Amino acid sequence: MKKTDMDPAKPFSHLVKVGHISGGPVEMHLKADAQELAGLATLWAVLSVERLDADIKISRWKRDGVRVKGHVTGKVVQACVVSLDPVESEIDEEFDELYVPEGSKLARAPKVDAGEIVLDPDGPDIPETFEGDAIDVGSVVTEFAALGIDPYPRKPGLDFEPHIEDTAEDDRKPSPFAALKAWKKE
Repeated sequence: MKKTDMDPAKPFSHLVKVGHISGGPVEMHLKADAQELAGLATLWAVLSVERLDADIKISRWKRDGVRVKGHVTGKVVQACVVSLDPVESEIDEEFDELYVPEGSKLARAPKVDAGEIVLDPDGPDIPETFEGDAIDVGSVVTEFAALGIDPYPRKPGLDFEPHIEDTAEDDRKPSPFAALKAWKKE
């Protein structure tokens, strides 16, 4: 297991060599440092990422596959969609992903006799593939942590003000030809 150099597209990258995973699961705890937190804030377009922790269990799956299962927690500061004030929110996500080497038969979707691919929306996902001899578990944590970020953060007690049109004028619907009529007079 090693930590790679900082890549802006992958600010929280931790490679795990598949060869180091034997019959027993490998458990690890990842904690983002200050540089990684700043990179994640840029990647996710939030004001700041205060904390990101993950507990991961990596184990063998079938013959040549790997299961990455874990729990990620964190704290982000975002701009409120109403007032633009800073709003803190918590990340708390579980994940369970399967990985197989490129070209593995386990990574292919099942086909029907007519050559169509069968996708069951309620069924299990097709395993992800990995290149080489390592899986980037930091990218898995980053992906699932991003799913836990509120897309529309709102400060408690704030709401959008309803907009009421001035009703003193005529309540009739304007004619679609009113603009043409005004144009003709010119």
